[in-house]
Amino acid sequence: MAHGADDDRSQPTLWASAEEKAVKPRRPGGERSPSLAREPNTPHPVRADGLWEDVFSQANVARALRRVERNGGAPGPDGMTTAQLRAHVNVHWPEIRASLDQGTYRPQPVRRVQIPKPGGGVRELGVPTVQDRLICQAILQVLTPIFDPMFSEQSFGFRPGRSAHQAVEAARTFVADGGTWVVAVDFDRFFDRVNHDALMARVARKVGDRRLLKLIRRYLEAGIMAEGVLIEVQEGTPQGSPLSPLLSNVMLDDLDKELERRGHRFVRYADDLRIYVGTRRAAERVLDGIGAFVERRLKLRINRSKSGVAPSTRRGLLGFGFFTRDGVVKVRVEQEALQAVKARIRRLTARAWGVSMAHRIGALNRFVLGWCAYFAWAETPSVFAELDQWLRRRLRQCQWKQWKRIKTRVRALVRLGIKRNQAWQWANTRRGSWRVAGSAILSRALPNAHWKDLGLVGFTEAYGRVRVVW
Repeated sequence: MAHGADDDRSQPTLWASAEEKAVKPRRPGGERSPSLAREPNTPHPVRADGLWEDVFSQANVARALRRVERNGGAPGPDGMTTAQLRAHVNVHWPEIRASLDQGTYRPQPVRRVQIPKPGGGVRELGVPTVQDRLICQAILQVLTPIFDPMFSEQSFGFRPGRSAHQAVEAARTFVADGGTWVVAVDFDRFFDRVNHDALMARVARKVGDRRLLKLIRRYLEAGIMAEGVLIEVQEGTPQGSPLSPLLSNVMLDDLDKELERRGHRFVRYADDLRIYVGTRRAAERVLDGIGAFVERRLKLRINRSKSGVAPSTRRGLLGFGFFTRDGVVKVRVEQEALQAVKARIRRLTARAWGVSMAHRIGALNRFVLGWCAYFAWAETPSVFAELDQWLRRRLRQCQWKQWKRIKTRVRALVRLGIKRNQAWQWANTRRGSWRVAGSAILSRALPNAHWKDLGLVGFTEAYGRVRVVW
């Protein structure tokens, strides 16, 4: 069987850690073939033929392996974990590469997983096998530097060097520049409805390697494994594949270019699209025009019930909203995001979760630090202080429920400095636990310093840490 120059199967441990450390850092995509060289003054790569060896070069696959291991994630339908992938590749890569070269490799169906949405309903994800994640990651690393330079400056989702905070900042700028009305476009089950023919036609504009195009198409058509039954798919890109975010940007790039051609101010983060205009009438016209373009040209659907027009201060982006103070547009946390964070804290402070207070506080700290690392972009410190007050009241309620018995409550309150007669009165109260948690007596028994001593990192402290770093 013929193999490329990078197929060093004579080495017993092709992907050994020592060898990986010897691989020199390189730009995304690994080694690039001469066919990808840029011509002088040419902003984008020329048509990318002969990419197969770039994708499956030793250096590129080794880098993809490290990335898949680092990302972790749940196993696919075959049950193999990322921790087992390296050993599997050490043994089986020669035969995997041979089947890829011969065109006989068949991606396995993805495992369906349903994730609850904060606002209700579920989001369906497709979890590929770790072996398929490795191959998709290798493809992604080569295709990203080919496609990314052509994408719009107003596209921020899943792109190197771009972030959700940059998208929010761009939106804030448009609001401040007179975009007082926003057109919010919601795609109806975007990742489930992408037309394979339309998508592959757009990929083929830059990729001329037929073997690579055929492999990408096979990943799109791999199907879904649900409760042991294979479900064939005719459209969509499974969320959960490393390739899916890039393919979504490829699919929606024509929409970005159309918005630019029409001179619109817009921000797109994956399938979240906001267009900023000056008047309500203009916003309604834009929504009608863009809806027709999306359905006619992209073969996608607009969810008319969730799309709409609104004042820019009432419809935010990626969990953030906007408000004006002293003539300056500022960023706040949207109400839906605040409801979601409270729902999570309710679960972490639920009595049904029978863990020690130390374990509970450790889980809360991890969540609060992660949440604030993202939402500290908001310029509303008072919101974080209010969340702190609410969190401590939840903890006091949780502690009160854990004490349970009257005698236990009396002993605990006395130990915490409350006079015995007051402790006895409150231990026998008929008030609900939430009211007791907000009472002066329990606030005095379990003050802010008490939780600080137990190691609680509150929202205000986490907010301050992130803002100082920024």
